[in-house]
Amino acid sequence: MLDLSPLLLTFKLAIITTILLFFVAIPIAYWLAYSRSRIKFVIEALVGMPLVLPPTVLGFYMLMVFSPANGFGQWLNDMFELSFVFSFEGLVLASMIYSLPFMVQPIQAGLANLPNNLKAASYTLGKSKWITLKKVLLPNIKPALITGIVLSFAHTIGEFGVVLMIGGNIPDKTRVASIAIYDEVEAMNYGVANQYSLILFVITFIILCLVYFRNGGLLKSKKL
Repeated sequence: MLDLSPLLLTFKLAIITTILLFFVAIPIAYWLAYSRSRIKFVIEALVGMPLVLPPTVLGFYMLMVFSPANGFGQWLNDMFELSFVFSFEGLVLASMIYSLPFMVQPIQAGLANLPNNLKAASYTLGKSKWITLKKVLLPNIKPALITGIVLSFAHTIGEFGVVLMIGGNIPDKTRVASIAIYDEVEAMNYGVANQYSLILFVITFIILCLVYFRNGGLLKSKKL
């Protein structure tokens, strides 16, 4: 019988990561969309690094930084009893960093493409930047928000290298579906590996189809 725990853990990780990432990414995307800072390109490069950086590199450095054998990791453990190495919390942190550009970049593009008069009109009416963002800007970039949420969710589901490096392969704790597939292939249990793979493939395909269909409808309604 197929062990569902890696699948359940994978979707739990994807849901938590996506929710946290949404609130982290919005202020970053807002700053990147409207800032004229000279260091803006540096922040954009750092945010986009996971797109080109091998996941094992990111996982390795996270392993080094948060290891209890190092000063910072030991300090976190002693002061807050936090351990990001070989733990679910570590998977969430690694997933947030690795999926950051998939949330930030669509939202940034959506904000940057909005007419400037939307902000100007809101400020003229005495609304604060926070109210303008919440009540005016974000409601007008729903397709970008949905795209960022779904891409982050789907990307987290498919992670392998970074979660293996920081989380290891602990059943019911850090053994997500991608690692379970790898284990089954190594053990030559291709039938089980196929079941895991097919479930992930079908679910992510359906989610993406729904998103593209909805975004297409939203864009058409705006044109009308």
